[in-house]
Amino acid sequence: MAAIDCRNFDQPDETRPFVGGMGRLDLVDTGDGAVGRAVFEPGWKWSEHVQPLAGTDSCRADHTGYVVSGRMKVVMDDGESAEFGPGDYMRVHPGHNAWVVGDEPCVTLDWTGFSDYAKPSG
Repeated sequence: MAAIDCRNFDQPDETRPFVGGMGRLDLVDTGDGAVGRAVFEPGWKWSEHVQPLAGTDSCRADHTGYVVSGRMKVVMDDGESAEFGPGDYMRVHPGHNAWVVGDEPCVTLDWTGFSDYAKPSG
């Protein structure tokens, strides 16, 4: 096994588009799991642009990530909410909806929640 692994999200192992052309998820397989970069376009909302792929009432992914640019609002099923922006670390447990805030794409990196994200259900 190599001691150094250099990968680039501009040449991902897999790209998953969101419904309606509202962004995409680029995945890099590290051998230890997937790391993802998502681009959420202005107007993107999980319940409209990923839920049809996931087939669940709310997002079931457990996210650990970093916001590169743009802003995103996350609302948990129990009503707890937070807004994330550039430079923010984010940890979001399963059971939430989310949407882009403003007119700039939101770009995030995620180490734990994107392996099955935006993957059509069985």
